Amino acid sequence: MKDLTLQTLIAVWEEMFGRGLFWLMAGVAVVVTAAYLFVLLRDRQMSMRKFLLAQLSMPFGAIAAVLFVQGITSSGFRDIGGPVDVLVLLAVAAAGAIGLAILVYTAQSLLRKQD
Repeated sequence: MKDLTLQTLIAVWEEMFGRGLFWLMAGVAVVVTAAYLFVLLRDRQMSMRKFLLAQLSMPFGAIAAVLFVQGITSSGFRDIGGPVDVLVLLAVAAAGAIGLAILVYTAQSLLRKQD
């Protein structure tokens, strides 16, 4: 693998997660992102109360993402071999944390009345 391109990453993710699951996750990410942008445009400001609750959910998203990827790849923490593996694990945790925070903030905004 000489070049790291978007097509290469998509191929790796499809191989890792399976084609159906990968595209389902990508579709869910697009829908949640669109809903988040809708909420931000509709409210024209961020609610700090909702933002705090979303931030409190971040550790759960990080843990869930790491455990999900560990389960999908049939590997464990004992298989971490070097600094690149640790960086990938941290990136997965960050993505899970941010993703759950966005989901929680969006769900609160869509399901509750204005603060």
